[in-house]
Amino acid sequence: MSIKLVAIDIDGTLVNSKRELTENVKKALQEAHRNGVKVVLCTGRPLPGVQPELELLQLTGKDDYVITYNGSLVQSVASEEVISAYELTYEDYLEIEVMARKLGVHLHVSGKDAIYTANRDLSPYTIYESFLVNMPVKYRTQEEMQEDIEMIKIMMIDEQEILDAAIAKLPQSFREKYTVVKSAPFYLEVLNKKASKGAALASLAEHLGLEQDEIMAIGDNENDLTMIEYAGVGVAMKNAIPLVKNAADYVTIGTNDEDGVAEAFRKFVL
Repeated sequence: MSIKLVAIDIDGTLVNSKRELTENVKKALQEAHRNGVKVVLCTGRPLPGVQPELELLQLTGKDDYVITYNGSLVQSVASEEVISAYELTYEDYLEIEVMARKLGVHLHVSGKDAIYTANRDLSPYTIYESFLVNMPVKYRTQEEMQEDIEMIKIMMIDEQEILDAAIAKLPQSFREKYTVVKSAPFYLEVLNKKASKGAALASLAEHLGLEQDEIMAIGDNENDLTMIEYAGVGVAMKNAIPLVKNAADYVTIGTNDEDGVAEAFRKFVL
């Protein structure tokens, strides 16, 4: 069967190391879109953080969809109609916050409109995330987090060596209760157990009446693994981590700095 939907990770995949969308990649995606192929950005970012790329690629119509928060939310771009959503509770927040303190790492919460932190001394990685996803940072105590705040994902954040040491100490029971994925050297994301990019892609495919072999997924990091395993054609970037490359059906010759996404589109879609 031909490819009818392509799910694409953003950071490390769609954009280059300068966070730019190159002309070759833009042309390949727009050509596929004009030919009726659904191009779905599938990211750990919230919707405000992906709007610039959606607008540049002209993926803002009523038939366009986006997967955000690493699969926690699937929605229509134009209407923001929710196809599927998996959030965290206040009780989840308390448990994850205690775990972060035990492990000695910083923590912040991603909501729909803001990033929340109980750290008076802001982590530079919280500030970076705020810049990356175009959302403000708000200070809230543990008790204030009960005030009707929608918590979609929680991020443990720190220097790579500190975070990696903390990850090694995570109890198996914690991993069994939540979806835990590393999305960057300094970010560990904790999600609702039902949330993943693969599950989100399956939900969207069912909504659109598509089969797995009509779907291609492209990514580079651990949080992309489930969608690459789900898709009929799973593509890993040349710059992907070994775990993702091993799971993929194809590894691009070019990195995200060498138009690897355009290469995959020319090979499997156009």
